[in-house]
Amino acid sequence: MHFRIFDCWRFVAAILIMTYHFVFWAPYGVETGVSILYRLLPLLDMFFMISGFFITIRYRDRVGDLASYGRFMRARAARLLPLHYAITAFFAVVALAAFVVDAPHYPWARDLAALPFHISLLHAHGFTDGLALNYPSWSISAEFFCYALFPVVCLTLRFGGLGGLLAVIAMWIGCLELASAQGWFPSGSWTTADSMGAYRALADFLIGAAVATVVARRIVDVRSHVPGLIATGLVLAAMLAGFHYALVMPLMVAALTLTALAEIARPESTRSLQPLMPLTRVAFSIYLLHPVMEFIFLEVIWYHWLRQTGFVDFYLYWMLPMIATIAAAVLSGKYLEPACAKVLLPARPDPSSPAARLAAV
Repeated sequence: MHFRIFDCWRFVAAILIMTYHFVFWAPYGVETGVSILYRLLPLLDMFFMISGFFITIRYRDRVGDLASYGRFMRARAARLLPLHYAITAFFAVVALAAFVVDAPHYPWARDLAALPFHISLLHAHGFTDGLALNYPSWSISAEFFCYALFPVVCLTLRFGGLGGLLAVIAMWIGCLELASAQGWFPSGSWTTADSMGAYRALADFLIGAAVATVVARRIVDVRSHVPGLIATGLVLAAMLAGFHYALVMPLMVAALTLTALAEIARPESTRSLQPLMPLTRVAFSIYLLHPVMEFIFLEVIWYHWLRQTGFVDFYLYWMLPMIATIAAAVLSGKYLEPACAKVLLPARPDPSSPAARLAAV
């Protein structure tokens, strides 16, 4: 079952996040652009919710013992780690070059100090002083934290059902609120955490798992996309109006649930979106790759050369790194990631063997 609308949402979110980071280089309109786009940053939570939704839908009944859990983790590593390590290596080389020439304005010391945590996928657990090196990849660290704890979701659903999972979500968010009140998060609240974003992401991931359970059981029969579209519109309006997380996130959960219920009831209703899928499915690659294009096109070419010439307006030029990012993501999805997956993915077990019949959870 493909949820095409969710793929489109992730693509739009990736484009908006890229736009937010690129606008900081603009010679004018920065304050207005940043102010508007900053309000849309809860879209990062949507990324993790959709991740929890998809993982639960696809793997809940396939992860039942250590062997299947190992295959699950290797499959996720094959999907996400090649690009993460390639981009991390790129920025490590840049940091080493800045160290060699003693670049006065490049944070090479902080970047190189963060390298071991990027390699070990611990850079979203509070081991680094803010974002450094491959800065968007804190989400990769956060994702793998969620994957590592996915058996908790499976066991909770098996023994406690949806009610048990909702109780776990409430307890985890309560712990995060308490930690925020104690000043544990540098940003002031777990809802805006990044260098400690693994803990924020787990809350979103668990919520996505709960949505998946509601949708799989068809607790509510929704066949029209109108309720989901209305809820989505309310989410965007609430974010742009600057409303608190406590209002935005329930609206986002409602939008996800209503949209998924409609699509699972009528899969053909989104068939018109199918031609977009080769593009929308590289949303995470766009998110990971855009800092590389930002460095090449905006820091090196624009800031150190092109802006002084007055040859082209920034807002016309910035389409180039955006197009380059999307093109690189498509190429990565077509060539790099499948090639790495062939090496890293576990061999499929013989379906007739007892080991292949995983315990349902």
